[in-house]
Amino acid sequence: MQQITDTILMIRPVAFRMNEQTAVNNYFQEEIDLENAKVNEKAQQEFDAFVEKLRNVGVNVIVEDDKLELDTPDSIFPNNWVTFHENGDIALYPLFAKNRRKERREDVIERIEKEGFKIKNVVDYTDAENEGFYLESTGSLILDRVNQKAYCALSPRADEQLLIEFCEDFEFTPVIFTANQTVDGKRAAIYHTNVMMCLAENFSVICLETIDDAKEKKNVVQHLKDDGKEIIAITEAQMHNFAGNMLQVRGTNDKKYLVMSAAAHKSLTEDQVSAIEKHCEILSTDLTTIETCGGGSARCMMAEIFLPKE
Repeated sequence: MQQITDTILMIRPVAFRMNEQTAVNNYFQEEIDLENAKVNEKAQQEFDAFVEKLRNVGVNVIVEDDKLELDTPDSIFPNNWVTFHENGDIALYPLFAKNRRKERREDVIERIEKEGFKIKNVVDYTDAENEGFYLESTGSLILDRVNQKAYCALSPRADEQLLIEFCEDFEFTPVIFTANQTVDGKRAAIYHTNVMMCLAENFSVICLETIDDAKEKKNVVQHLKDDGKEIIAITEAQMHNFAGNMLQVRGTNDKKYLVMSAAAHKSLTEDQVSAIEKHCEILSTDLTTIETCGGGSARCMMAEIFLPKE
């Protein structure tokens, strides 16, 4: 099993804006004083520059355009609706916001197959939406594919029963906890695990300050240590600059990169940068508009493809 891949799916936005349906529990989103067309134009520029940077280091980026008629403002974050697995399985996930459900597109799956990847089986959890339960793919799940563990911070978008069902289907061990951030002086659940935690081959960047329960925190740390992961702890302030929303990928000659936004990179201390650079190079890109309006960052924009080739 591999933890990192050299192939990712990205969706180029056509109607990107702040999604009012996700803003109810994504406290990372902010209003921006620009009309929607301008917001989308800036997001497209950031997206294109990001794709170019990834391709320049040898990452295989499959880009699909969003469709205007779908009116899916968050389509730029495909990692929330699908996962692609080494055994040829793919999974489709239930999404909290109604207007995000149209992001799950058959033609995107067909495009992956056209690129020569083999899909043997589709595991579909989307029926849970009818019951009001959600599990937003690798937004909610931080997958240790090598050690078969699924780290998950429970939230309105990450249901415990669904997590356990996923773990049974894909033979992962669940590592369950709650992660909070301070909003208006109160502690509130963080909407996605992947804003507070990143898992690379040999290390984890994680905001332990968000795990208020001492037992839960100890359990998460123990799992990481047992699997030989170096723990690089970030602060809640750094998390708000998306320093937890990172993804390790492979480029040319198997060279590894930790991908993050310019804001995340800038928020890191010299010691943290050194700790990361012991393992791999950092690749960062400006995602200011996407982060501000979308409340997601670099990791959210990349759906990793682990499928076997034809």
